[in-house]
Amino acid sequence: MKKSIAIVGSGPAALMLAAKLDAEKFTVSIYEKNQAPSRKFLVAGKGGFNLTHSDPVKEMIEKYTPADFFRPILNAFSNSDLRSWFSSIGIPTFIGSSKRVFPEKEIKPIDVLNAILSELKKKDVALVSSCEWKGWNENKELLFRKNNMDPIQKADILVLALGGGSWKVTGSDGNWTNYLQEKGVEIVPFQASNCAFGVRWTRPFLDQAEGKAVKNSSFTCLDKQKKGEAVITSSGIEGGAIYALSPQIRKQLEEQGKAEVFLDLKPAFTLAEVKNKVEGGRGTKSWTKHLEDQLRLDKVKIALIKETVSREDFMIPSRVAAKIKKLPLHIHSLAPIDEAISTVGGVSLHAIDSKFELKQIAGCYAIGEMLDWDAPTGGYLLQACFSMGAFLAEHLNKTKG
Repeated sequence: MKKSIAIVGSGPAALMLAAKLDAEKFTVSIYEKNQAPSRKFLVAGKGGFNLTHSDPVKEMIEKYTPADFFRPILNAFSNSDLRSWFSSIGIPTFIGSSKRVFPEKEIKPIDVLNAILSELKKKDVALVSSCEWKGWNENKELLFRKNNMDPIQKADILVLALGGGSWKVTGSDGNWTNYLQEKGVEIVPFQASNCAFGVRWTRPFLDQAEGKAVKNSSFTCLDKQKKGEAVITSSGIEGGAIYALSPQIRKQLEEQGKAEVFLDLKPAFTLAEVKNKVEGGRGTKSWTKHLEDQLRLDKVKIALIKETVSREDFMIPSRVAAKIKKLPLHIHSLAPIDEAISTVGGVSLHAIDSKFELKQIAGCYAIGEMLDWDAPTGGYLLQACFSMGAFLAEHLNKTKG
């Protein structure tokens, strides 16, 4: 006789789990509180729909925090496996210049979602929308809220894929934590990740640089370095290069109440090379024009140097050269959680076993962004969620009885 599996949430982890479960062994139902599934997946796709990254798996694993948690998961279902699976359901992909992996250019996010849902339909997966999970009743049965009613559902296996705490408009609000804490599950408070960071800019600087990118630079915080670009905002800085330093920035903010990120504005040059160029004759040029020409610094970088460096240091070649190679940015805060691309926090990894089963609740599993882990943007977040779904499906498919 088939076992019943209830999956709560319909994000990437849930959809992959349902797609990979053995239809001969299980009857599967997905419960989604919104009217339509996977809203965050679709919203994220509007900004550039990278499904994964093309890093070699060994390198990819090291982008995650904690890496050891993801090693068996990504080795079992890698980025290559994900691309092959998408190809098998009619979604061919390509590797872009950034090494991110995208659907072929004519394919939209809704097309990807519909292809996945089509696979679920073939497997007779039931999708119940506008149905919000409300924990358990006194008989340990599942409670839901649908159309102002409180229906009870029974399932042999429960999988929670409820998302993190960011982008509440998509339904990812973290309101599920109380139900698990009541059962003794360890919950880590949510914090923003892959978000903007607060920097106190002066008005004259913002007049020159707000909305513009600091390009072709290297960003360092603690032991982590990331090359790329970031955008100056009215309240700070955001973008891929700074997002990648989220764990290190959060660590400093937690421990010291402030964080420091260093920018190398000319990563292709050594400090000696920068000094040599800066100390060269400038003739009748202004000092600013000399720096621009010798180092090919754009106006945003020049403005950033002037914003950060004292006038005295700016005018002394050796000092300004050192700052160009290691320019400090003083960060005072994270963006609000609801403005973040993702969150850390949620179910502690100590609260689950190696197969995602909650130690305090037998037969109940948790996957996806509701777990306490971190990864940069660029396809890594989605890859992790898809891989967790596939990994759990493989485990459940092999489980006897």
